[in-house]
Amino acid sequence: MRNQLKTAALLAALSGLLIAISYWIIGGTSGVIVGIVIAAVTNLFSWYQSDKIALAAYRAQPVSPQQAPELYQMVQRLSDRANLPMPSIYIVPGAAANAFATGRDPEHAAVAVTEGILNLLPEDELEAVIAHELTHVANRDTLTQAVAATIAGAISFLSQMLSYSLWFGGSGSRDENRGANPLGLLFTIFLAPLAASVIQLAISRTREFSADAGSARLTGNPRALARALQRLEATARQIPMAGNPAFEPLLITNAFSGQFLSSLFSSHPSTEARVEALLKLEQELPRLQRV
Repeated sequence: MRNQLKTAALLAALSGLLIAISYWIIGGTSGVIVGIVIAAVTNLFSWYQSDKIALAAYRAQPVSPQQAPELYQMVQRLSDRANLPMPSIYIVPGAAANAFATGRDPEHAAVAVTEGILNLLPEDELEAVIAHELTHVANRDTLTQAVAATIAGAISFLSQMLSYSLWFGGSGSRDENRGANPLGLLFTIFLAPLAASVIQLAISRTREFSADAGSARLTGNPRALARALQRLEATARQIPMAGNPAFEPLLITNAFSGQFLSSLFSSHPSTEARVEALLKLEQELPRLQRV
C-alpha cells in the first residue's frame, strides 16, 4: 500500500508539472486546459500503444511454443502459479542479458527476454527473473511505467518548444511575462525536464523492490533472483542493452544502478540493496508461507 501511494503521488507530480508548464507557455485558464488535455491524450496513447512501442524499441520478435518450448513451459507454469493469463512471449536478439514486461493489463501483457539472458542464466535464476516480470504484470507496473514515460516525454517536448520559440523569436504578452520572470523561464526549459526524469525514475525504483519480493514469493527461492541480479549487472556493464533510454525503467536491471549522485538518475535501485532485501526476505519467507 505504501508503494502504491508513493507511485500515485509521483504520477500526480508528473501530471501537475505538465499542467504547470502548459500554463507557463500559454497562460491563464487556456494553458491549464491544454495541459490537462495533453496529459489525458498521452495517458490514453500509452494505455493502448505502450507495449507495441516498447517491443519495437528493442526489436523484440514474437516466438511460438514450437520455437521456444522450454521457455513457454516455464512462463506457463509461473503464470498458472500467479493466477495470471498466459502473456505473449518475445525474444530480443543480441548478446545483452536482460528482460522486461509490458502491456496495459494482465490480459494484454507480453514478456520479453534477450538471447543473452537465455544463454547466461541457469534454469532457477531465469525462472526467478520471469517471476519478477510477471509480478510487474500482476501489479500493473507496466502501465504505470508507460504513463510515466509518456508524460515525461511530453514535458520534455513542451520545454523544447519553449526553447525553440525563444531562439527563433516571438512576441505577445506571454513573451513579456516570461522576460519578467527569468527564474520561471529557467525552470521551464531546463529544470522541468530534469525533474520529470527524476520523478519517472523514482517510480521505477519504487516498483522494483515490490517485483523482487513478488518473485521470491512466487518461486520460493529469493536467493536465485539475488544471484541472477548479480550476474546481470556484471554482464550489463560489459554489454549494455541497446535501445531507447526512455524504456530503461522496464528492464530488470541496467548498468548504472550505482550509489551517491548516480543513483538519483538510475532507473533501478542498486543491486546491492536489492540483494540485501532478497536475502532478508529469504529468512522471513518460511514464516510468511505458514501464515
